[in-house]
Amino acid sequence: MILLQSHSRFLLQTLLNRVHNLEKAVEVDYNWVEFDDVRYHVQVSMKNPNSFLLSVSLPIPSADTVFCGGLPSGAIEAIKAAYGVLVQILDPPRDGFNLTLKLNLSKLPPDEDNKHTILVKVASIREVVLGAPLRVILKHLGSKVVASDVNRLVALVHRPKESFFLVPQAEKVIVVFPMRFRDSIDIALATSFLQEFVEARRTAGLNNAPPCSWSPSPPQELKGAPNDALSANAGFVTFVIFPRHVEGNKVDRVIWSLSTFHAYVSYHVKCSEGFMHTRMRRRVESLIQNSNHLMVIDYMNWLESGRVMHQSFRCVRNLVLGSWVFCMPRIREFVPV
Repeated sequence: MILLQSHSRFLLQTLLNRVHNLEKAVEVDYNWVEFDDVRYHVQVSMKNPNSFLLSVSLPIPSADTVFCGGLPSGAIEAIKAAYGVLVQILDPPRDGFNLTLKLNLSKLPPDEDNKHTILVKVASIREVVLGAPLRVILKHLGSKVVASDVNRLVALVHRPKESFFLVPQAEKVIVVFPMRFRDSIDIALATSFLQEFVEARRTAGLNNAPPCSWSPSPPQELKGAPNDALSANAGFVTFVIFPRHVEGNKVDRVIWSLSTFHAYVSYHVKCSEGFMHTRMRRRVESLIQNSNHLMVIDYMNWLESGRVMHQSFRCVRNLVLGSWVFCMPRIREFVPV
């Protein structure tokens, strides 16, 4: 199974190339899209090579998700805490984007290891922004502070016009994912995968993992949620996060794993579908080879039977001709001339 990396590999590679070639006045203008419809745009001008503009477009939120100024709750504070004076938030952002950051590459530390660590953090802007409200809730859980939104259903965007839900409580946080897929084959594969996923949690080596369950119907925690949120053709997956799961640096991994859970499932569904297609093609090729082999055998048998018939015909012909040659003189003796 694969766990997606929190940083954008292309963004990190672009940053590294730019940092290692600051003395070269090269203009950069890249656009690309990653999973769940997160779009990036980076720009570097020849006039100011130390300035790096990064724009990010987030998935369109559903009606039950609250955005503040086009960003999830707490995103601005999370950006300032993560990057400090390295970045400047431009207001308003570039057209078509939710966020535009201006990076001053001259303020990067000279040490290569520290520089690389900071650039990886910049390339993880998606996790910082989309995971900001989730981080606040899990921080309260880890510090055992009762938040003001306890027992209140919180919707967080993770795909275009789709949300997953949190129910913060005093000693745990319940996370519910409505799982939706478009293709009927994907629905069947995802349902089977999620059921096996829940069964795998019960193995002895995963006793410390967050408890999880799957249900074809909405769980009780989604009571009061909008009707659109209750329509999930692949069921509902529920995780229970306890304070021990978010201790220290564990919180970063939990935030990213929850934020990309649907993409994680989709990846394995598509891999399963591709694997089955490959097996089917191999099976068809094997059947075709066997069929061709049988056709060759039948053809050879037909040729052999043809040779036997030809030899039989020759024997009969020789016999008839021999008899005719033998009998012709004697026949002439009886035939009057």
